[in-house]
Amino acid sequence: MALYSEKVMDHFRNPRNVGIIEDANAVGEVGNAKCGDIMKMYMKIEDDIVKDVKFETFGCGSAIASSSMATELIKGQPLSEVAKLTNEAVAEALDGLPGYKMHCSVLAEEAIKSALDNYYENQA
Repeated sequence: MALYSEKVMDHFRNPRNVGIIEDANAVGEVGNAKCGDIMKMYMKIEDDIVKDVKFETFGCGSAIASSSMATELIKGQPLSEVAKLTNEAVAEALDGLPGYKMHCSVLAEEAIKSALDNYYENQA
């Protein structure tokens, strides 16, 4: 049995939505000191919809794949749905992650939540 699913490998080899949004109105950055992974999420939100989302990730293949899949799951979605995204949903969309790599999907969830927090702080 392969250690990683085809979806994980595809999102690692061909990550979607990589880069920076210069005029992002929501930015979140999180890291995991244990493994050294760092994720930064950029969102352009208009009318409570994620119109665009990009990421920068320094980390392992699972971290890159989790970031890529997470952006695919939230792009075009209303903030009410984006806020509900869980690391389990990210891992499931990737057809699973090895148990010792689940922290990568947790980082993706936390990066999105951090960006949403940043957006709401800036709206106040």
